[in-house]
Amino acid sequence: MWKTAMARATRALRSPLQGITSTPFGSHYSSSSKSTSSAVVNSMILRSLKEHYTEVSKMAPPPKVSPPSPFTVVKGALDSGGPVLKRMYGDEEISISVMRMVNILPGLDPAEIDGDDEINQLFLHADISKPGQDFVLHFLCGLYPDALGIHSVSLRHKSETSGLLEVPSKYNGPDFEGLDDRMRDAFHGYIEERGINDALFPFLQAWLYVKDHRSLMHWFKSVGTCVKKTN
Repeated sequence: MWKTAMARATRALRSPLQGITSTPFGSHYSSSSKSTSSAVVNSMILRSLKEHYTEVSKMAPPPKVSPPSPFTVVKGALDSGGPVLKRMYGDEEISISVMRMVNILPGLDPAEIDGDDEINQLFLHADISKPGQDFVLHFLCGLYPDALGIHSVSLRHKSETSGLLEVPSKYNGPDFEGLDDRMRDAFHGYIEERGINDALFPFLQAWLYVKDHRSLMHWFKSVGTCVKKTN
């Protein structure tokens, strides 16, 4: 699987670099040979970066998936941390952002998560705004291949709607699970009417694969550039 291959490449890169950082060069080289040892380290890093860059660049992308109509992809979304999808619902503007659950839960060790669980658990942020209003209705949801569950409902100022988790500046609403069944069902019906449901999962999962791939490729190139500048 695409995500698994990327994770393997990242782990493989980590292995040779650990050997580099743990080698006690000071015990093997005199001060006069420091420049030589530095060049050796740089060469090892650059070689490893190049090998893994090549490996990742050869990975076939996931099958192309289109977002459910009438959602459209936000231009430049792959290079930002903001919304991925947008649509209109009457006079309402709806924006969707997404991230992997494993990336934002504190204390969660990715190594302890099953591969399928890691890629099949997403956090979805849905912002619903109306013209003339300073605040948007923000839904934080868990998104899975066959389900979507609301974690919280809050009001956010339009200037704060970046699509990322933030420390709320105002009261963030009651615990969603503490609401009665009728109110929880009503909120689920509210977002379902606006197309916010598990039908978004295939596109958002594929989109995250592509974003992860681009980010990893950029990391390889950027680190290589920094190491070369020290030569």
